[in-house]
Amino acid sequence: MSLKNEDKLGAVLLQVQHDLRHLRCDLERISLSERTTTLDVQALDNAIRKTENSIQKHTEDYLKTVTEQLLVLPTIEDIHKKTVQIPKWKPDLDSFPDMRPQREDLPGASQREKHKSTSSMRLLCNPAHPNNRAIMYQKSGISLPDVHKRSTSVVKPPRMISGPAGRLKPRTRDHHNLAVPEEATGALPDTILLRTLIQHKAASLHPREDLYSCTIGLMGAKSRCHKQLKWEKLPGYTCEKSIKCTPFWTTKTPPPSTSSKSIEHESVMQATINIISKNHQNLPVPVPVNINKYPFTITKGRIDPLAADFCLFRQSFSLCWSSVVFALEALEKLLRDFAVPVAKVSGERLVEFSHGWDSGWRTAPPVIGLVSVLENWEEVLGLVLRPGQRFKGEGGIEAAAIHIQSCWRRCVARTAYLRHCRRKWAAGTISTSWLMRSQRRSVRKALQARRLRQLENYRSRAQNLAANWKHIQSSKRTIIHIPSLGYSQSQRLNLRGFDILQNIQINRLCDIRDKNVEVIYVCPQHLGEDILHYYTSLLVRDGATDGAENRTTEASSFVRPFIILTPEAADYFPNHNMCLSTLLKYSPRTLKRIRNLIQGKQTYIVGGVAHVDDLAVADELGVPILGPEPATAQLYSTKSGGRRIFTGAEVDVPPGQGDIYTLNKLHEALAEIMTRNLHVQRWLFKIDSEHSGRGTAYCDICHLSCYSWALQEYRRHGLELWKTKWIQESVLLRYLDEIPEWLTHYARPAKTSCYPNWACFLKTFLRQGGVVEAYPPSDSVTCLTVDLLLEPGGEVTVLSCGDQLHGSCQLEAIGSTVPQTSVHPETLHSICTRVGRACLQRCIIGHVSVDLATFLNHNTMEQEVWAIDLDLTYSDQLAMTQMLLMRTGGTLNCHTGCLEVPVREKYCEHQPAAKRPVVNLYAVLGSQLFHSNLSMLYHNVFLMMCKAHGIGFNMKRKEGTVFALYDSSERCRIGMITVSEDLQGALVTFARNLSVIHQEISSSKMQEETNFKELIKDIEDVLQTTVQNKLRAVKDKPAA
Repeated sequence: MSLKNEDKLGAVLLQVQHDLRHLRCDLERISLSERTTTLDVQALDNAIRKTENSIQKHTEDYLKTVTEQLLVLPTIEDIHKKTVQIPKWKPDLDSFPDMRPQREDLPGASQREKHKSTSSMRLLCNPAHPNNRAIMYQKSGISLPDVHKRSTSVVKPPRMISGPAGRLKPRTRDHHNLAVPEEATGALPDTILLRTLIQHKAASLHPREDLYSCTIGLMGAKSRCHKQLKWEKLPGYTCEKSIKCTPFWTTKTPPPSTSSKSIEHESVMQATINIISKNHQNLPVPVPVNINKYPFTITKGRIDPLAADFCLFRQSFSLCWSSVVFALEALEKLLRDFAVPVAKVSGERLVEFSHGWDSGWRTAPPVIGLVSVLENWEEVLGLVLRPGQRFKGEGGIEAAAIHIQSCWRRCVARTAYLRHCRRKWAAGTISTSWLMRSQRRSVRKALQARRLRQLENYRSRAQNLAANWKHIQSSKRTIIHIPSLGYSQSQRLNLRGFDILQNIQINRLCDIRDKNVEVIYVCPQHLGEDILHYYTSLLVRDGATDGAENRTTEASSFVRPFIILTPEAADYFPNHNMCLSTLLKYSPRTLKRIRNLIQGKQTYIVGGVAHVDDLAVADELGVPILGPEPATAQLYSTKSGGRRIFTGAEVDVPPGQGDIYTLNKLHEALAEIMTRNLHVQRWLFKIDSEHSGRGTAYCDICHLSCYSWALQEYRRHGLELWKTKWIQESVLLRYLDEIPEWLTHYARPAKTSCYPNWACFLKTFLRQGGVVEAYPPSDSVTCLTVDLLLEPGGEVTVLSCGDQLHGSCQLEAIGSTVPQTSVHPETLHSICTRVGRACLQRCIIGHVSVDLATFLNHNTMEQEVWAIDLDLTYSDQLAMTQMLLMRTGGTLNCHTGCLEVPVREKYCEHQPAAKRPVVNLYAVLGSQLFHSNLSMLYHNVFLMMCKAHGIGFNMKRKEGTVFALYDSSERCRIGMITVSEDLQGALVTFARNLSVIHQEISSSKMQEETNFKELIKDIEDVLQTTVQNKLRAVKDKPAA
């Protein structure tokens, strides 16, 4: 309500109060004159009629003011706080006498009557109730029409009653029109009509989410349509006994608000876009009203104001027309914008929608809500959702131009933005790549400079070591043993139990048998107390027990000749299979402790397989390395590099060729050497970088179809003519044709666990390079291993020699017999000396292991020795030999091929060791014994079991069995040494021990993985060969 309307209403109320005051004065004047004269009834009637006419006039003015005002909803914050809106100006009502007492204050009213009166008032406030008409007639004497039974055939517009009260029509939320028709009103007096005015309660606010959601808002409007009118009684009415209760009903008007704005074109478009973006199937389907009383038609977005149906609708809902007009204008705008030809509007739905939507809250009504008020809403919604329909309506050309311009600008802007993003990304990528490249270059240069510095320091320390070697060997010294396996990363990752393999050489601790030597052993894993106690009690020197120290073991009171340290990096990289030198490089605490232990002592490092991190560790500790440079070791430790050294040493090597990297070269080289050596039955293929028989394959020539023909050609031409190339050419060409298919079908890897088939093997062979060699052409082939020490001073010392024992793979050694008995010692010494000198010429120092193969040549009936492999590392056989010499107290004389051990006789127990009698013993060494069931026994239980079966070592006779323990976690690998007076006894003892252990830890139902059985079989073959050799020797003696 505007300020002008408020002032007008206040003036009306002041005038009513003034008329009532005049009526009271007239009544008092009549009362005073009544005492003396007779009461003038005509004067009293004139005063009352005058006052009634005045009040009626002011009431009509008031109703006119109320009817013409704009009805709006109250503000949100006032709904929950105020139930009755108090206007700005309130007249003084205290001067009015309370003529009617309240219902609850009536004298004599019982609780039953009060309850009955309350129920009657509740039914009276519910116009939809069937008893509402009866109670209204009973209370007020008004007979309301039966709107439910009203005929719809002839619709007559309600007659407008003269005066402002005639325009008052009740605002309803039902589908039924409660406007009083002419038949019901008849000639009702104005006072009766005034008393039947309907009071409109302020519409309750709906949640904002209902208004902002089209579907929820529509359903909410439907639910609100079926609510009945709520009637509210003013607190200031009175009721008398003689008069029926006819309370004065009035309309509650919310506080004034700002006028609603017109609907903008952009708002309608935005709402339409929101509708189009949704799926048409998900749109809410409005429930049609059962009875549509006020329909009208909108043609081409225009309403005919003179149409009868629209006039009826407007007259029926004139009280709430101020809110309906905004929704109607929005609907017209929507229909014009989308060029809807005909739209049939349901008046009731439009009123419901207008009640649920406030134009002051939102700039545009929900489009679905607008469409839902139509009876043909499906057709209209189909047009609204049709692409391009907007441009056919009002302002369509301008909208299309705007849309085209916006699309084009968006396309241009997006293209420019994407181009900018690509350029920015490219610039960022280039700059990042350049920074990373420059950073890598700087880091690479720093690493190269550091490694070059480390290499220079290594060379300078190697020169000092060579100059002072004799002095160092004769004085007290400390040896740092680092049994590192510096293989390539791919090889290390494919090895199972890599830390255990690095710890197999734990017997290096036995270097303390020299009283001038102290050993610092770097262990790749933490050892348990059982292993520490075992080696502490095993390493006895002159009857005194020495101790060991681990990372978790406290120092003892006596001096320990060996110390076991574990790098702390082993805890951080447990599954990375890093070599021991790398672990030690990243273990600063262990390096610091080693520096403290070697401070002021003669020290050098004995490593394993050379790695570049060996130089870093040596440079960090400041000590020399007894070994070659990593680059030199990598060059000559390959199969091809070993052949070059053997060729330079003028040692016999198998027929073959190295440095093969292509398939054509493999076929050509194989055909050529096969043509020159027709007597070779098997050919071997070895990968350069592999070790221990892992990278070896073989192929038998008997599967070659042209081999018989080649032998015939060889016999036809003879040995002398066969050496000429023109005679071999025909066989060579035939071999070249058949070799590819021959290899594909008959070549087999020696260890299928590493390479399952020839294709996998050949792929690695050609990538890393390899060698083709002949297998010794004999049924009886013996392989032996010789360990050399290439001293920095230039001398070659043979430390160990032994005949190999094989398991399932005949090309992999898992043990040996010491000393060797297959080659004459002088021949062996000559071969080893030449190989050692060839290595020294190539700056190779330290420990070197040479593998030889010996067999009997059937053509010449002479023994031949081939050098087949060279390892520039400390071998497992040498570590086991050190343990053998430590336990027996003997020496291995490789010049004579004897293991000399001093023994204690009863009559010479008090003689010094140098004067004691010496006996020649034989030993069998097994460093790679594996049995999966060994993990079920702890080491102390295993040793007790062996002791119960009589497996042990006799210190007096220096014979028996000694075990080597490697780890405390898996416990699947062990080493074993058996010592006896003769080789046959040592082999028998070794085989018996394996059989006993296997029977104790295995059963018929258990599935185990072991190499015990294959080793026992190989030992049996060696024993059979030994017996045959003895019998042959016995037969040859009488003949001689």
